[in-house]
Amino acid sequence: MVEMVEAVESPKDELTIEVHGVTKQFGPTVAVNDVSFDVRRGEVVGFLGPNGSGKTTTMRLLTSYYTPDSGSILIDGMDNQKQDVETRRKIGYLPENNPLYSDMLVHEYLGFVADLRGLSQEDQRRNIDQAVEETGIGEVYYRPVGQCSKGYRQRVGFAQAILHQPDILIMDEPTEGLDPNQRVPIRDLIRSLGSQRTVLLSTHVLSEVEETCDRLLIIRRGRIVAAGTVDELQGQAHTERQIAVEIAGDGVESGLRGMPGVAAVDALGPVDGRERFNVSATGDADLRPEIFNLAKQRDWVVWELHQKVTRLQDLFHSLTADEVVDEAAVEDGVDEGEQDAVAESPREE
Repeated sequence: MVEMVEAVESPKDELTIEVHGVTKQFGPTVAVNDVSFDVRRGEVVGFLGPNGSGKTTTMRLLTSYYTPDSGSILIDGMDNQKQDVETRRKIGYLPENNPLYSDMLVHEYLGFVADLRGLSQEDQRRNIDQAVEETGIGEVYYRPVGQCSKGYRQRVGFAQAILHQPDILIMDEPTEGLDPNQRVPIRDLIRSLGSQRTVLLSTHVLSEVEETCDRLLIIRRGRIVAAGTVDELQGQAHTERQIAVEIAGDGVESGLRGMPGVAAVDALGPVDGRERFNVSATGDADLRPEIFNLAKQRDWVVWELHQKVTRLQDLFHSLTADEVVDEAAVEDGVDEGEQDAVAESPREE
């Protein structure tokens, strides 16, 4: 298992989210178990984990929707249990289901949210104009929310989340349900919003994490099992070098197995008369030059020879492969049979 990476030490005034030993239990099930992490000002942090791992519960704890059973959460240095209202003002929240009023016009909805936030008329005008510009929803500003595309509805959700100009944005699956063409501008929007704010987002789209996030947190069964940049996590996962080899010739497999520094040779099956292998090499030495020299000596024809890079998807799978619990079902206190029903039922758009 990948060891947790300690966050780089920063001055306290740069930490916007501090989670210390937080635990949350629903009945006999521990949804979040002694979780600790920090997020610094200006970071975009990806929060990864399969369904039921504790992502949504953690986000709801950060936004004061839930109260932890133990531990503490500091938002800009303030305890969110002792200074609940003040810390809520610091946070913009976009939940996974993005609750909107479909019958309202977009500008009516944003005005409604501004009223709920207690903004003055002057602040409403200024903040709404700024949110509309930042999220690019001017084209649908006078359109009913229900007549907007899924991509524009997500943008309206972003607009309401930043309407009170929070320092922190917490977003749960912000690109869920979007097609590939819609994901690109939303991903760019997230990156843009993160340039001036702290952003914590959960997602299942790992390619977006690599392009959007500065740092990752991976949670499994309520515990943080890995944290760091993509490069750091991939580096820690590398206990052996993996080399992809495709060669035509005689005695290739036995020749590779006999090389110093080779831990294992896995045959992947032939293709067009060529043999393919995955070679596991121990130590820091790069065996590709040695494999190439051996091929020259034995008159092999080399078709492919490259070192494989651990993909984020592979790392994620290795850390969370046995995670099967439905988090929503855990929070609702339903039994295993009901969890299956919840998992199979379609989600509302």
